[in-house]
Amino acid sequence: MNEWKNNLRKIKPYVPGEQSKEKNIVKLNANENPYPPSPKAIEALKAFNAESLRLYPHADATPLKAAIAEYYGVEIENVFLGNGSDDVIALAFQAFFNSEKPILFPDITYSFYPVWCELFKIPFKTPALNKDFRINIDDYSGENGGIVFPNPNAPTSICEGEEFIRKMLDNNTDSVVIVDEAYVDFGGYSSVKLTKEYENLLVTGTFSKSRSLAGLRIGFAIGSRALVSVLEAVKNSYNSYTVDALSIAMGIESVNDDEYFKATTAKIINTRERLKTELEALGFEVLNSSTNFIFATHKKYNMKEMFEFLKARKVFIRYFNLPRIDNYVRITIGTDIETDILISEINNFLNKGE
Repeated sequence: MNEWKNNLRKIKPYVPGEQSKEKNIVKLNANENPYPPSPKAIEALKAFNAESLRLYPHADATPLKAAIAEYYGVEIENVFLGNGSDDVIALAFQAFFNSEKPILFPDITYSFYPVWCELFKIPFKTPALNKDFRINIDDYSGENGGIVFPNPNAPTSICEGEEFIRKMLDNNTDSVVIVDEAYVDFGGYSSVKLTKEYENLLVTGTFSKSRSLAGLRIGFAIGSRALVSVLEAVKNSYNSYTVDALSIAMGIESVNDDEYFKATTAKIINTRERLKTELEALGFEVLNSSTNFIFATHKKYNMKEMFEFLKARKVFIRYFNLPRIDNYVRITIGTDIETDILISEINNFLNKGE
């Protein structure tokens, strides 16, 4: 065996939802927004000067930072930008989780967290969610090297409120606490305002879900100047440029089009509640969701079999073959037409043995 192969990194990577190349599918497995981006963002795309792509983008993406800062009522120095929230969180892991003490995150949560820990050699522990898939805050009150969790959580869709977040922060004044708010715009509680009170709180967000810009990869973080300055230093230690010029132009217009943003998120919330009601009428147990997806199970039916049945009919949902949730499915909220097709095919699955 060649000796150089011993030096190759051995790691199990994150596995996203299946990206099928089939045509005419109902794609409800990647938590993408079923509606197009803001018309103002689309106009920015049409007006974009392609010749300018020969130049590097604005190194600090200051115009987009300024738009985000104004929207959230913070200073521009409190905003950090990256190529999707995964990029932002990965940088935050490197910037803040450098203790020999393990960081903490739930046993059922975003599956990229343990991948980053393995990659960056960060020790970690995963306290178990309770039987209702809620975080037991007492599990996060001891010494640790940092805390990270999505709120709302993924894939469970459950969101905690201000009292919970404050208690988490009050119990961990010596640790950086990262609240991953990828899905918060669909009815969850946002901790952004708490960044003005807690210097050790970093809140991350994305334009991929609620703003329909997954293809541009725009992620951001809001936190104290102390945290953001370290994030900037870490980023500039290996890649001094942030998001690209087109992302800056379209991102600004997306932030500025609040009317469209609120209209599309409201449509998704309405469809989510309709889907929840219809599934519960079919005997499913559906967790209360503050996201653009639902997490559901059925006591009488095997969810892996339903996942495969739907896939064969070109309806793609997400199944996790993991302990405690191996009879649950995660279903992204689509359009009303896609939801009609989904319900029809689920009925076909439930009735196939009768």
